[in-house]
Amino acid sequence: MRLHPGEVEAVGWRVTTVPEVVRQLLSAAVTGRPRVIAIDGRGGAGKTTLAERLRAAVPGSAVVHTDDVAWNHAYFDWGGLLAEHILQPLHRGAAVDFRPAAWIAHNRPGSITIPAGASVVWVEGTGVIREELAPWLDASVWMQGDLDAQERLLTARDGDSAEQREHVANWLREELPFLLREQPWSRATLIVAGPAHIPHDPATELVVAHRP
Repeated sequence: MRLHPGEVEAVGWRVTTVPEVVRQLLSAAVTGRPRVIAIDGRGGAGKTTLAERLRAAVPGSAVVHTDDVAWNHAYFDWGGLLAEHILQPLHRGAAVDFRPAAWIAHNRPGSITIPAGASVVWVEGTGVIREELAPWLDASVWMQGDLDAQERLLTARDGDSAEQREHVANWLREELPFLLREQPWSRATLIVAGPAHIPHDPATELVVAHRP
């Protein structure tokens, strides 16, 4: 498996159910606010799909996409925005209705909203497991997978135009040193295979491991 520089392949891969993964991630005792769970990994790992599966498995939960926070702002320098306008209000038990400055500047309609009383908020995106945000996260998932397989999935999803290749090259210039510094795989509560590499039922099961 080809991994990021500094990343160690997880061990003890096994098939488990989505409810069991939810149980492990929601084990922290929390009162008066939603649990906040981060889902991190490379593009093409399946973060958005996993977040939606977990949201569907937990009534009253919601999903935040860091791509929305980062939109027309920065590839990775968005931790302060996420903490101030989303994570801190959630920790106060407040609703979130955040319209980033870049949305206003570029006339993007709508806002990032989470109703008060949400049971769990799944925050998905590359770079969300970082030291800066650790005080606001109750648990986290790192999606580990072969980089070649993830890049094939990313190309199938986003295309291979000259513009897209330039975007990927610019992204990697920031992603590689960022991930090497933060090493999210070493902080995660649970490792999930992305994409999965052993047989399982994708409708009801996940392939997981613990940190090596």
